[in-house]
Amino acid sequence: GDTVIDLGSGAGNDCFVARHETGAEGKVIGIDFTPVMIEKARLNAEKMGYNNVEFREGDIDAMPVNDDVADVIVSNCVLNLVPNKKKVIAEIYRVLKPGGHFSISDIVLVGDLPEALKEDAEMYAGCVAGAIQKSEYLSLMEEKGFSNLKIQKEKPIAIPDDILEKYLSAEEVKAFNTGGTGIFSITVFAQKPGSKTKKVLASLSDVQEASDCDPKSGCC
Repeated sequence: GDTVIDLGSGAGNDCFVARHETGAEGKVIGIDFTPVMIEKARLNAEKMGYNNVEFREGDIDAMPVNDDVADVIVSNCVLNLVPNKKKVIAEIYRVLKPGGHFSISDIVLVGDLPEALKEDAEMYAGCVAGAIQKSEYLSLMEEKGFSNLKIQKEKPIAIPDDILEKYLSAEEVKAFNTGGTGIFSITVFAQKPGSKTKKVLASLSDVQEASDCDPKSGCC
């Protein structure tokens, strides 16, 4: 029953997985800046008969979505593609309902790595070229005011030694391979403070009591 937003939805695969979780009573919105992918995703949704999955063309740092819409936001290796990550995180905060959460997978760095190494490493793991330090990545989320921040998954990205040795000393290669420094894939969870509220009017009498005027008075 939740409303889920997928950032960088592509052909819609993750949206269709989310739709399976949220069910026919929920809603899934995919956002992508590529018109060709939006068209493909819409065709895929139509083929499967998913009338509660929609796709909107736009940038994730200026989402075409109103405030406080989503219960859940997901994305897979997308924030790193946007230069202004702080703006994206602010947009995520704006679009989430109070009490809503995100679960985002991305690539981050630990320690200083030469730019040339990051460019070569892009062949082995997408998003590396746009990766920032793990500490900075998490700090941006904390600074925005997200709560319950935690890393759900984390694993190092393996880069062949012959690539590393072109840019790092033997000691640095060892540190890279033992987790002291390097490139990591992480999945981060956090919530927007607050709690979800839903006002339920149990009967017609409740509706009439909540009304500002009596329907018989002629003001409605």
